[in-house]
Amino acid sequence: MKKNTLILAAISFAVAAGFAQAREAQKPPKADASMQKVLDALASLGGKPIETLTPEEARKQPTPADAVKKVLQEMGRSTDPEPGVTVKDMTVPGPIGDIPIHVYTPEGKGPFPVMVYYHGGGFVIADTKTYDASPRALAKMANAIMVAVDYHQAPEHKFPAAANDAYAAYTWALKNAKEINGDPGKVAVGGESAGGNLATVVSMMARDKKETIPVHQLLVYPVVNNDMTNASYKRNEAAKPLNKPMMEWFFKHYSAKPEDASNPYALPMKAATLKGLPSATVIAAEIDPLLSEGKAYADRLKKDGVKVTYKEYKGVTHEFFGMGAVVPKAMDAEKFAAAQLKKSFDAQRK
Repeated sequence: MKKNTLILAAISFAVAAGFAQAREAQKPPKADASMQKVLDALASLGGKPIETLTPEEARKQPTPADAVKKVLQEMGRSTDPEPGVTVKDMTVPGPIGDIPIHVYTPEGKGPFPVMVYYHGGGFVIADTKTYDASPRALAKMANAIMVAVDYHQAPEHKFPAAANDAYAAYTWALKNAKEINGDPGKVAVGGESAGGNLATVVSMMARDKKETIPVHQLLVYPVVNNDMTNASYKRNEAAKPLNKPMMEWFFKHYSAKPEDASNPYALPMKAATLKGLPSATVIAAEIDPLLSEGKAYADRLKKDGVKVTYKEYKGVTHEFFGMGAVVPKAMDAEKFAAAQLKKSFDAQRK
């Protein structure tokens, strides 16, 4: 009897330990000190959970960019945009109306290489102004023009509106690069999160439509799939500033019909093949539900014969890219991305 009691106690202890480990495994990894400062600043701004709001309400919430500004203020540093880049606001024609673009030009003579840049925000919120630090940094570091696109957003304009706008802006850049002091033979695409999705979707569209493909695609934690059962979704289900409920909310507003979930122009991992796409740089963050799918997409690109460089940054979250002013790993990621762009531009014929 005593022996059986001991066995049962051992089993109970093992089960309890297993549950404890399972709970521990679901906790997001710990952010490094600089990243945590930004997360604390964001929390202090009093934003409400995006998934509980209407799109109109969500667009008025404090952003990670606002948190960076608060950290800079607390450090006694300027919140002015980094100098050395000029910005010109324009519009270009699109399938459902004019598309605002913002042309970031570095100092110098030119003509410069060009990258068409797509901001994040789950296809629903944010704009180029929110993400200003990213195209500004890339323009300066890569010595290239950034054509930042404010595509039409859901739910007012559901899929495929954003993808079609993104492609229209890319083809405009190909045909009009000289007008903005750019080199039409050196046009890349890139973006963050939903913008990373649009960058690789544009690459697919160009391939499928027999248009000139981009010279490179810069994909920063891109949205490429809707599998919310993978390892990073489980581990980062409650992460900040992006979590699983937010992604569900974004997909709900972006999708027009159930079959969109199998359309590669909505979710690039659904493509029959990725062969023929341009070389890619994929940047990932450890504390991000999108980590696993970004790595899987990089692997899939390689498998299909596309040259890929993949880099994961530990201790940082989704949205860290563009925070180079206060997060050292973000500065490293920006420099890395710019170096990859330069390599791709330099590889093109003069």
